[in-house]
Amino acid sequence: MKWIKDEEFIRGNIPMTKFNIRTLSIAYLSLKEGDRFLDIGAGTGSISIEAALQGAKVWAVEREKEGVDLIHQNSQKFNTDITIIEGHAPKDLPNMKFNKCFIGGSGGNLKDIFQYLDNNLEDGGILCGNFITLKNLNQFSILLKDHNYREIETQLIQSSYMDHIGLLRGNNPIFIIKGVKSHD
Repeated sequence: MKWIKDEEFIRGNIPMTKFNIRTLSIAYLSLKEGDRFLDIGAGTGSISIEAALQGAKVWAVEREKEGVDLIHQNSQKFNTDITIIEGHAPKDLPNMKFNKCFIGGSGGNLKDIFQYLDNNLEDGGILCGNFITLKNLNQFSILLKDHNYREIETQLIQSSYMDHIGLLRGNNPIFIIKGVKSHD
């Protein structure tokens, strides 16, 4: 399987989940052929595209018009079939069941998104989120416990890359947190 490098994506002013965080997040989601995958706060579509290339049926939700346009462009570039929803989570999310969900951006609606997932994420479904701020990480962690998710794992990833003259440039530290929806 080929993973897509960051520079291959069409970019704009919308945040993109970087390569090392993207591959780890997809690994935590255990994405595979036939999964029904919801990407909330899809940004440029990097997670959605990689998920589609793994064989998942993908719904990408993004509220920013530029992001929606970038998801369309990237989806065409990498020849993926993604259902793109321009709107806000959870009010514009489809009333259907998913077995995997990624939250890259919540627009401050984490509590309401969890209410949506109570009905729309299947029992045993995997939820994974990426967070930059401790506040959002903490809220997500509390919501996972309050909604009886199990197998909760949290990781802080700090990475740097070497630029063209040999200096290391740091990326934002990112928290990756994942849980499995309980069967009760």
